[in-house]
Amino acid sequence: MRKILTKYLLVWLTVVCIISFFWPRIPGIDRFPDPFDLNGSEMKILISLAMLVIGSLLPLDEVKMVARRWPLIIAGTAIQFTSMPLLAFVAAKIFHIQDPYYTGLILAGAVPGAMASNLLTMLAGGNTSYSVGLTTSATLFSPITIPLLLRLLLGADVAPDVAPMMLDLLLTVVMPVAVGFTLSRIFAFWNKCAQAIGEVVGNIVIIWIISAVVAVNRGGFGTNILFLIPPLIFLNLGGYSAGMFGGKLIGLDSRMCRALLLEIGMQNAGLGATIARNYFPDKPQAALCCALYTFGCMFTGILVAQSFRLTDYRRAKRAGAAETEPKSQENPS
Repeated sequence: MRKILTKYLLVWLTVVCIISFFWPRIPGIDRFPDPFDLNGSEMKILISLAMLVIGSLLPLDEVKMVARRWPLIIAGTAIQFTSMPLLAFVAAKIFHIQDPYYTGLILAGAVPGAMASNLLTMLAGGNTSYSVGLTTSATLFSPITIPLLLRLLLGADVAPDVAPMMLDLLLTVVMPVAVGFTLSRIFAFWNKCAQAIGEVVGNIVIIWIISAVVAVNRGGFGTNILFLIPPLIFLNLGGYSAGMFGGKLIGLDSRMCRALLLEIGMQNAGLGATIARNYFPDKPQAALCCALYTFGCMFTGILVAQSFRLTDYRRAKRAGAAETEPKSQENPS
């Protein structure tokens, strides 16, 4: 099951998202509860479950290495908060995006990294400990960076209430990761179960979260927002590029580069949508822009993670072939 789910993850994602979008229109479906209609608490439970799995799978040596190299977490966070707002501004200028969509594009670039990047870093074979550290760092700095960036790029005096955001980070990311990591160190059975089913659980959670985002925006997605796709793709791919080149610039190894790449490209646009609804109620299109980015970056993030995974598989296969070839020559049949 793990191989089928992982190998065809993008196919499963597409199929489930289509089902999510058309769920209310399926004949006779009203007899069943909508599995994609998740409230905020249910979404947090899913994220916490995924983070528990990630914590359970974290290697001890990796955690120690990241702890020793904590300045690289600060450097990665600095790259994120420098590159993404700048990319959002450039995208708006290149594609002539006007308000209220301009506000949404800037919000998508100004918010910290998303928790889903931790899941996809695990799938991509990246340094998950570094990814969790980046998400935590970016969220902790966001009370300073978000108001500053919005003031600079929008001229808006926005001071979001950061206490709920901090509490969410603690309860849905940091604590489950710490609990999972501790349980795997204490109980061999827990670690064995995590190794066996952890990746399957993580992939199912990814698919469920994205399909829930689609369900929330069933009425918002339409042909009238197609003009937003090019600037959002520019922002997303630009974020991945900034992560890759920025990681090499500060001397990250390949696994940490993967984590930084995904962290920067996958912004917490859900937070951007919340800020848009709270501080720009007269601009509902701004929240829609953030919602569209949430779906798009999750979709491309899976593509990126799968490509890394395929690269590792082919490299391992070539290495295995290189090892067996000399043996076959020494022992001809």
